[in-house]
Amino acid sequence: MVATAATSAFFAVASPSSDPDAKPSTKPGGGSAILRGIKSRNAPSGSLQVKANAQAPPKINGTTVGYTSSAGGVKTEDDMLSPPPRTFINQLPDWSMLLAAITTIFLAAEKQWMMLDWKPRRSDMLIDPFGLGKIVQDGLVFRQNFSIRSYEIGADRTASIETLMNHLQETALNHVRTAGLLGDGFGSTPEMSIRNLIWVVTRMQVVVDRYPTWGDVVQVDTWVCASGKNGMRRDWIIRDCKTGETLTRASSVWVMMNKQTRRLSKIPDAVRAEIEPYFMDSAPIVDEDGRKLPKLDDSTADYIRTGLTPRWSDLDVNQHVNNVKYIGWILESAPLPILESHELSSMTLEYRRECGRDSVLQSLTAVCGTGVGNLLDCGNVECQHLLRLEEGAEIVKGRTEWRPKYAHSMGGVGQIPAESA
Repeated sequence: MVATAATSAFFAVASPSSDPDAKPSTKPGGGSAILRGIKSRNAPSGSLQVKANAQAPPKINGTTVGYTSSAGGVKTEDDMLSPPPRTFINQLPDWSMLLAAITTIFLAAEKQWMMLDWKPRRSDMLIDPFGLGKIVQDGLVFRQNFSIRSYEIGADRTASIETLMNHLQETALNHVRTAGLLGDGFGSTPEMSIRNLIWVVTRMQVVVDRYPTWGDVVQVDTWVCASGKNGMRRDWIIRDCKTGETLTRASSVWVMMNKQTRRLSKIPDAVRAEIEPYFMDSAPIVDEDGRKLPKLDDSTADYIRTGLTPRWSDLDVNQHVNNVKYIGWILESAPLPILESHELSSMTLEYRRECGRDSVLQSLTAVCGTGVGNLLDCGNVECQHLLRLEEGAEIVKGRTEWRPKYAHSMGGVGQIPAESA
């Protein structure tokens, strides 16, 4: 049917006449032929003359009206319908319409194919284009790729520490989901959900060798191990997806807490049976920093930032402040000269208690060693941190180490920007 319709657009197709007295011609040079939209008459030369789109002369009150020619006479029906002389060119069909239709079909097919062809065009693009992640290494390691977005970089044109920590948290949750252990909670297994148990982090160590930049694709691997009788250790390693270079290593310890009573809990046997098959027997990816974090108060702190309050967007589905938010609050009291001239190379955090959405916090920082005034001479800098409630209860204690930003690119420590007023 499609072929017939296409053919009829270019060639005349014979059809029955509405005139019962009309007789189709059987002679090539004589008789009359009635075609759809075409009327022919005898020609002395024996050739077929074609009149296209023939119309009857208009009538007014039943009287036939002719057209006036430029010479002043009245054009008859034969004058109006006289065809141009027949040539080889004007007898050919309009092939341009057919070619346009074919071109349109091919363009539409190509567009549909390009929509389905999502495969990477460059070798350094995502191996996992949709960022879903996968289980590797005998089902014990979860791997996921991330592309560093423009809104994830800071003033240094590199990914912020909060961005890296969010990647760690995302892979941990996706690991649980991909393994089929995600219950009704934030990383909780089905047996944990039945008992209203959730995971809470108690200690976190992070070492950053190099920060990725905008457009880089990083590969994050994570796995879990046992930690004591009632704890679980989760490790991460972040690599450059293109070069394989190690960028960040992190190790953490998690325990269970009752969601309703907000008290720590032992690991029930049913929960242990769920998670133990996924435990690896490996040493921590980061050597444990056994140094005790010193006590910090108003008299020993160099910088204090007060009036910090959580926003609604800072809460997770378990109704407590997201762990990554604590890092941002800790750095709120870090001195500006250090932030301008140095970058965070490692940190150790000890989580003491959670804070609610109505809490008001204070961030305290003490610079160890020679202090901020001698940053040019000391090179690396170490700071002590404390995040506490206004009434004094400790939330997070921490230690951070900082290295000069331009030590590698300039062969030494760059000039320290002047301290802001």
